[in-house]
Amino acid sequence: MLTFDHLAVTSATLAEGVEAVEAALGVALAGGGQHPHMATHNRLLGLGELYLEVIAVDPDAPTPLWPRWFDMDRFSGPARLTNWVAACEDIEAELALSPAGVGEPVALQRGDYRWQMAIPADGCLPFDGGFPALIAWEGALHPARALPDAGVRLTRLEIAHPGADALADALATRIADPRVVIVQGPRKAMRATFSTPHGARVLT
Repeated sequence: MLTFDHLAVTSATLAEGVEAVEAALGVALAGGGQHPHMATHNRLLGLGELYLEVIAVDPDAPTPLWPRWFDMDRFSGPARLTNWVAACEDIEAELALSPAGVGEPVALQRGDYRWQMAIPADGCLPFDGGFPALIAWEGALHPARALPDAGVRLTRLEIAHPGADALADALATRIADPRVVIVQGPRKAMRATFSTPHGARVLT
């Protein structure tokens, strides 16, 4: 089984993404760091057992010889919610149950955190990124447990896609989280609703 792990907001620059999320949710982001293998960097927001990351290409890191995750090499436009990530214990077993194109496990680390993540060969996850990236954390450390509690919680993640029925079928027996809702739409789009100290807020 999969469990909801975190959300990813992709941005052209980290500063732009942080500014957009902080303005939308009314709270400050914290933590984060560099991902040398992917030449990206991030800032984080704790959401209880989940977290949100703002991620962008790290301009100070050498360009990798392989596509970056979350289809970031083709990203353009304003900062926006692009992906979600689901955790598992046995990533190989979960990949065998997943649609083609979820990727192959890559061993990664950031500071004391170590994990395996399935990364597609072309950087793009199935259903145009509507299917979750798969992650398997190693050890007991998890970013959500180290982040300050800003009083923000995810209440709903709506994923729209023209292949909504197929996406829902691909997840039906894999993850049981009432916050994740798959809906029909003309193109892939994500909309997350949060409870915050300032009331309900939305990220798209």
